[in-house]
Amino acid sequence: MESIYELWCKGNPEWEERYQKSIIDVFAQYGKGNNQYQEVRGKIFGAGYEVFIIAFFIGLYFDRTKPLVVDKAKRKKFGWAIANWGTQEARLGRSQYPELRKYMFAALIARTDIDFIALDKGEITPRKVVDDLTTKMEEYANFGFDFMQEKLEEDPNYFFKEMSFLRIFTSFIKTNETIEDGGEDEPDSLD
Repeated sequence: MESIYELWCKGNPEWEERYQKSIIDVFAQYGKGNNQYQEVRGKIFGAGYEVFIIAFFIGLYFDRTKPLVVDKAKRKKFGWAIANWGTQEARLGRSQYPELRKYMFAALIARTDIDFIALDKGEITPRKVVDDLTTKMEEYANFGFDFMQEKLEEDPNYFFKEMSFLRIFTSFIKTNETIEDGGEDEPDSLD
């Protein structure tokens, strides 16, 4: 019997097609394959799923989801199973990043309401669990795409500045100053 992780890795998550031109095509060589054209070489990411991963982590770290449109005709898939994400090394001498899939899965397990006792008893199926994990992943990414689109509408060069993505993710790190200043993360007094 396949594990929940193996079943999840066979998936091919959906995303809203309205983000193709405004986000995916801007940052990735999605649908262009491996070629030498100047336009493609200037892209920040290779495959479209790499932008999806960034959008997912933006949603995850903001802890915000946004449901996908109900109309399935307005959704797309990359046509590449999660198991294959990060397995290509050809682009610019990049290294593979298979561990990232495991981190995504672990985050989804932690943030998705799954009744593992019901799963163990056979009251829910592994397919149901995988569907819930995939929906959560898609909704995190959908929020991330929306966030990225808003930033680009405010400033078309926002993500083309040095370390722009890094600045977004480092903004989630809580500093000692925040805690020392009596920020909301300070533990309650035991007195």
